[in-house]
Amino acid sequence: MSKLFQSIGKTELLSHTVEQAIEAAIREGHLNVGDRLPSEFELCNQFGVSRTVIREALRMLSARGLVRIEKGRGVFVCAPSVESVSNPMALYLHMNLGPDHALEVVRARQLIEPVIAAEAARRHTTKDVRRIQENLEALKACSGSFEQLTQVDMEFHVLIAKATHNPVVPLIIHPIQQLMPRIKLNVYLSVEDAHASAVEWHTAIAEAIFARDAERAEACMAQHLRIAEEHVRKMLVALEDKAKPLRNGESASAS
Repeated sequence: MSKLFQSIGKTELLSHTVEQAIEAAIREGHLNVGDRLPSEFELCNQFGVSRTVIREALRMLSARGLVRIEKGRGVFVCAPSVESVSNPMALYLHMNLGPDHALEVVRARQLIEPVIAAEAARRHTTKDVRRIQENLEALKACSGSFEQLTQVDMEFHVLIAKATHNPVVPLIIHPIQQLMPRIKLNVYLSVEDAHASAVEWHTAIAEAIFARDAERAEACMAQHLRIAEEHVRKMLVALEDKAKPLRNGESASAS
């Protein structure tokens, strides 16, 4: 095999430098999905580093979903998943949103999800219809665990994003959806009619999508998310009310 990489010399972050070089080779098309990387021995020679450095770099690439390590066979380039691509953005959003992050999240959804629903109405397939119908049945059947209800609720919106058959759309929606579990869970715990509302509006959105009525799908999603904002506001009030006795108790103790 021809020499793919150049020696990187001596630096403090050798493994990161190797990781970046291999990622660049993938980005630039020198390595394609399914290709096997040079052996550890060859990589050591090409980069001029130890086997420990190479193994650490490969471990980091594997954790990010860029390569797959198969014992006894080698290291292969992978097609990144939605999760591996969008998880860093979700972490950034989680760590940088302000105190009103629940409202910020639902407002962001209001900007993008109605248009996504309209596109799903135009481009969905029979397979998408089946998956969305199954999700609706699961949502209606949820009667116990709020955690399960939260998961089914969020999956509905992911299925609609996938029904656009635009590979960029799930990448946009996924980081936002990863911020939703705690918000959704608290809404279901705080707002009595949240489940019934989800069933009503998910059904309306799905029916518009199945009818290929893009305008109605967009309008239904917009209304659903306006109600979602109202529920988030109720949830925030409920959490604030719950926190007041604790704060008052702490004040009384302090005095």
